[in-house]
Amino acid sequence: MKKWHWILLGILAVISLIVEFTMVEHHGDYWWSHIPAFYIILGFVGSVIVIFLSKWLGKLIILSDEDYYDR
Repeated sequence: MKKWHWILLGILAVISLIVEFTMVEHHGDYWWSHIPAFYIILGFVGSVIVIFLSKWLGKLIILSDEDYYDR
């Protein structure tokens, strides 16, 4: 990613946190619905897990040794 992509992503994250803590009323039937920014944190952690899991699976399954066809 280019540098301005990271800057834009950071700005969007800060705006999302500001909106979450100031403008959103928490309604819900579950206990986690009352935790501020719960869904933001859940989405971030889920995304990080998917990225690292896919990288690990890519190295495990797709990438092969350089001399794979020479054997």
